[in-house]
Amino acid sequence: MKKFQDLPKTIQKTVRYIYHNAPLERLEDIQKVIEAAIRNRKEESVW
Repeated sequence: MKKFQDLPKTIQKTVRYIYHNAPLERLEDIQKVIEAAIRNRKEESVW
C-alpha cells in the first residue's frame, strides 16, 4: 500500500475528515458513497 503522503490530496483530506470531523451518524453514508465509486470504477475497467 502507498504511503499516506503519496495519495492524492483529495483522498488525504477525505481521510482526515473521517478521522477528525465526520459525525458518527454520517460515516455509513460516506462509506456507501466511497464503496460505490470504487465498485463502479472497477466495473468500468473490466470489459
